[in-house]
Amino acid sequence: MTDYWHYLRLPGLWQGLWVAIEIAAAAMVLALVLGLLLALMRESQHRAVRWPAAFYVWFMRGTPLLLQLVFFYVMFPQIGIQLDPVPTAIIGFALNEAAFAGEIIRGGIRSVSKSQIVAAHSLGMSPTLTLRRVVLPQALRAIVPALGNDTISLLKATSLASVIAVNEVTLLAQAFTSRTFKFFPIFGAAATMYLLATTVLSIMQSRLERRFELDRQVSTSQRMFGRLPRRNRGPLASAAAATNSEGLAAGGATPVPAGTLDPDQQGLGGVHPRPAPTGIAELIAKQSLSDRPDEDFIVCRDVRKSYGDREILRGIDITIKPGEVVALMGPSGSGKSTFLRLINHLEPMDDGEILVDGDYVGYRKVDGVLKPSDHLARARANARIGFVFQHFNLFDHLPVLENITIAPINVYGESPEVARETAHGLLADVGLDQHAHHLPHRLSGGQQQRVAIARALAISPKLMLFDEPTSALDPELVGEVLNVIRRLADAGMTMLIVTHEVRFAREVADRVVFMDDGRVVEQGPPAQVFDHPTEERTRKFLSMVAREIGTF
Repeated sequence: MTDYWHYLRLPGLWQGLWVAIEIAAAAMVLALVLGLLLALMRESQHRAVRWPAAFYVWFMRGTPLLLQLVFFYVMFPQIGIQLDPVPTAIIGFALNEAAFAGEIIRGGIRSVSKSQIVAAHSLGMSPTLTLRRVVLPQALRAIVPALGNDTISLLKATSLASVIAVNEVTLLAQAFTSRTFKFFPIFGAAATMYLLATTVLSIMQSRLERRFELDRQVSTSQRMFGRLPRRNRGPLASAAAATNSEGLAAGGATPVPAGTLDPDQQGLGGVHPRPAPTGIAELIAKQSLSDRPDEDFIVCRDVRKSYGDREILRGIDITIKPGEVVALMGPSGSGKSTFLRLINHLEPMDDGEILVDGDYVGYRKVDGVLKPSDHLARARANARIGFVFQHFNLFDHLPVLENITIAPINVYGESPEVARETAHGLLADVGLDQHAHHLPHRLSGGQQQRVAIARALAISPKLMLFDEPTSALDPELVGEVLNVIRRLADAGMTMLIVTHEVRFAREVADRVVFMDDGRVVEQGPPAQVFDHPTEERTRKFLSMVAREIGTF
């Protein structure tokens, strides 16, 4: 035991441990950078990008680390690169660990729901911004435990560096043993040193895991991802800031709080005609009006969409006027939700064309043929189409306020102060300002959906798309969401709403479009479609709905 304590206090062994820690730390940093690149390459849709990354991972994981270290140690001098053993070990460990880190990161990215990515895209966020602000912060909850375990394994694996003459703790222990033949005391001391180092890593891992728990994610994500510089976004940001400032300035000496949509506060007496509103409601009204008020705001011609051999949309022809509220109804599987996603180019269409306010969203016409745009995210942002999803699709790791301000700040270049003021006003409008700093999972379903509506409104949309906004809610929560949509209709917002709420559609919609089997079967004013349907399929559907919910 005396010998054990002697070697445990020996400076030479501790210096060797420090060398091992330096190698592990440097190698892990490089491995994380390379691993992220490999993970993104592996998730690419292009084979030329995906296959080389897959080959690298297969090769590095399938060959022994010891052989790789020896190979690099011998190879570098032969190609004219003179490196000391320590840099060689760092490179060798990093290249090996990158294959494992890449798969861990890829698994974390895949653990993030696709709906989160779709929601980010609907707000005009670019793939890079989506990765940085939405995907990676949530993926870290799955990544940190696995990477922590991998880091501990890497630290222990640095003992293999002794084969290329790195003076780490294991090599020094072997040297002392060869001179003194005191195997157990020396290697017992070395093992204790490794155990202490890995214990520290385990504690750090546990603290990181607690930080990335859902309730603690806010501050961590802000520190890690919120400080990265934003590029000047040019005309889009400038225009948005100018428009927002104009909207905030309106309202006179006693302005209505930012974000107000309440018709009582705005003096709105009805849907048509609508007196001029003030505050953010004025901004919404401005954005909802087309530059060509006498022309159709949305034009859909022969829109078709298939998934494999299954044809979802079979030639949709619909036009919508500025300020019109259209309810899309029909049985499940009739293509209503798919149609909404095509309007905002969240999915590509197979044939036909869709124009919003006279422009294609994410397409350009070349020789009479529509081609995908090179800057789809920018096209979505320019279109200013708000999208409210059936299952809310709020960003789980961000509090309510940041859910609402993330797009205005990062996509449209608004100042954080203006964006937060607008967000507070919108939250006050939907009765949730007291929940501004709560995480979404702390709210009820109805509250989450109201936050989702506020988030969509924060980008000052010209058009609002609602994909069955109440179908995921308990019956007692439906009313609070429908009330918000009613007020939007009163404010003059152009809206396309997929819904099964017949009473609501009758009250709010200017027109009802009934779809079945990927086609428009019937359309017209609510009274005509609900009370005097002309098509047998419409009558059957309404009869079924009437039996389920009672007369309407």
